[in-house]
Amino acid sequence: MPYIITEACKNTKDRACVDVCPVDCIYEGADQLFIHPDEFIDCWACEPECPVTAIFPEEDVPANMKEYIQINRDVFKSPNPPGRPNR
Repeated sequence: MPYIITEACKNTKDRACVDVCPVDCIYEGADQLFIHPDEFIDCWACEPECPVTAIFPEEDVPANMKEYIQINRDVFKSPNPPGRPNR
């Protein structure tokens, strides 16, 4: 079950999660970071590192942010998917 980066990351992109990710599955979009659902390995390293509490297991995404589950999936299918983050 992948983790989802939600609204609190918008225009923040702290990158603390990127620094602890052992498989580099976190990508940088124009206004927020995203976790690649096919590369995520259930290590749980990113969630406690997020200073704005933007990362949730998919099943625990708050009801008012459920749209981010689909946003996270769709962004990697778009013509301009997010790239590797600047560290």
